[in-house]
Amino acid sequence: QVNLVESGGGSVQAGGSLRLSCAVSGDTTTMAWFRQSQGKDREGVAAINNGGTNYADSVKGRFTISKDTTKNTLYLQMNNLKAEDTAMYVCAARSWPNDWYPGLTVSEYTYWGQGTEVTVSS
Repeated sequence: QVNLVESGGGSVQAGGSLRLSCAVSGDTTTMAWFRQSQGKDREGVAAINNGGTNYADSVKGRFTISKDTTKNTLYLQMNNLKAEDTAMYVCAARSWPNDWYPGLTVSEYTYWGQGTEVTVSS
């Protein structure tokens, strides 16, 4: 069983930065960050596996996803934050054979964390 625990959320002003962390236990092939705000569907933000990374257009150039396998931790560095980034950010993972493309589709992921809230004030 895979267990995911997020941390690092908080309140920041527009233009500021924040780094989210996700502690991972169990084996995974792809990990990702999703976000969900009130009244909107959950959307993929960024994903990473051994084949590379993938980002939503809305965060390209501002967010960076990375992982530290020695610490079993996934990160999301968020820079130049905007009010529109306000959401609950959730860590997700899957374990597939021949997993080469880090997709941003909710249905592709099996394991989910509890989420960490990010609020950006303008």
